[in-house]
Amino acid sequence: MSETADMPEQPFDGIRVVELAQWVFVPVAGALLADWGADVVHIEPTEGDPYRGLATQGIGAERGGVNLSLALANRGKRSLALDIRHEQGTEVLLRLLERADVFLTNMRPGALGRAGLDAESLTGRFPKLVYARGHGYGVRGPDADQAGYDATAFWARGGLAHILTPPEREYPVGQRGAMGDRNGALALAFGIAAALLKRGRTGVGSVVDVSLLSTAMWTLSSDVLAALSGVEPVPSSGRGPLVNPLVGMYRTKDGRHIQLVFLQPDRYWADFCRVIGRQDLAGDARFADMASRREHGAECVEELDKEFAKRTYEEWKVLLAALDAPWAPVQSVSELLDDPQVSANGYIGDVIIEGEPAYRLPAVPVQFDGRPPPLRRAPEHGEDTEALLLDAGYGWEEITSLKEAGVVL
Repeated sequence: MSETADMPEQPFDGIRVVELAQWVFVPVAGALLADWGADVVHIEPTEGDPYRGLATQGIGAERGGVNLSLALANRGKRSLALDIRHEQGTEVLLRLLERADVFLTNMRPGALGRAGLDAESLTGRFPKLVYARGHGYGVRGPDADQAGYDATAFWARGGLAHILTPPEREYPVGQRGAMGDRNGALALAFGIAAALLKRGRTGVGSVVDVSLLSTAMWTLSSDVLAALSGVEPVPSSGRGPLVNPLVGMYRTKDGRHIQLVFLQPDRYWADFCRVIGRQDLAGDARFADMASRREHGAECVEELDKEFAKRTYEEWKVLLAALDAPWAPVQSVSELLDDPQVSANGYIGDVIIEGEPAYRLPAVPVQFDGRPPPLRRAPEHGEDTEALLLDAGYGWEEITSLKEAGVVL
C-alpha cells in the first residue's frame, strides 16, 4: 500500500510529535507513529543526524544512493535543522512544544537537564505533554547517564550475546543491525499510545520510559524466569536436549533445514507419520506417546534424521504442506522477500516518489482494518525548517536572523 487518497482516518491523525533524537532506537518509534498519521517533526543538528553519514561508509546506500536505513527510521516525518546548544535554538524548540502532544527524545538525562529540557521542567510547563524518552540503561541508577547503543545495552549487557553464543565459540555471536533498537522502538511507540489514551481520559500527560536494557530482559523473559527460579540459563549448543524430538530442526538431503514445533506432540504424531509415509513409527512402542518418545529421544531423532535426509528442502515443503501442524522452512532473508505470505499481507511496501515506486521498506508490524499503512519517504536534512518556523509564528525577518546566527540551517 502506498497511495493515501483512499486511506481512512489514521489512528494518530492530529497528533503532533516533536522528536529530538538521532540514530535508530527513538527515531524508529517516531516513524511508527508517523506511519499511522502523526505529524512527526524530526529535529536534527545543523550538521545533520549522524545516521545520515553512514551512507558515506557504504551502510544504508543500497538503492540508488538512498540511505535505506535512515529512510526506515525517519519515513513520513518532517525535518527541522536546529542547534539547541544555542539559547535561541532552545527557544525555537519550546515554541514548537507549545502545540505538541508528544516530546520524543533519546538525549541523555544530563544533557536534557543542562538544556532545561528534562521531564520535570517540560511537564511542568506543558502539563498535557506526553514526555517520552528512550535510553540505554534506565533513568535511575549509577549508569543512567551512560551512553548506550543496542549492541552494548541490549545485546552485550542485556544477556543476548551470552545466551545465544554456543560455548565452543571463542567470541560471542555478534548482533544483527539495530535489532534491539527496533524492538525497543515498538515498546516506546506502545507506551506513547497508552499515554495518549490516558491523557484522553484525564487531560494530563505522562512520562514514558523505555530502555534498551529492559527491552533485552523482556526479549529474554523465558531465560529471566529460569534465573528467577534458581536455574542458571546456559547457551544452547547444537540441537539441545531431547525432551521432545518433535521440537527441533532437521537437515534435508540438500543441506537445508526444516523446523518442527509440535508442542503437543501426541496430537500431531500419527498424522506426521502418515504424511511422511512412516506409519510404522506411529505403531512403534518406543514412540507411542510423549513419555516414551522422551525416554527414547535419541532413537526417535535418529529415525527422523534418516527420513529428512531422504528428501530435498523443496520436497519437504511440498510434503509438509499437507500437515496441519506447526512447522516452517528455515529461510534466508532473501527468500523471505519473496515469501507469498509477506506479499499477501503487505509486510514490505513501496515508497512512492513523484508517482513512481522509488524503493521498498519493511512495514510496521501493526495493521489496522486489514491494511498496512502508506509508506512515505524520509525528509532531506532540514527540508521543512522554514515551513515549520512559519507555522510556529516566526516571520521571515526572524527566520533570516536565526539562519545568520547559525541557529537553523
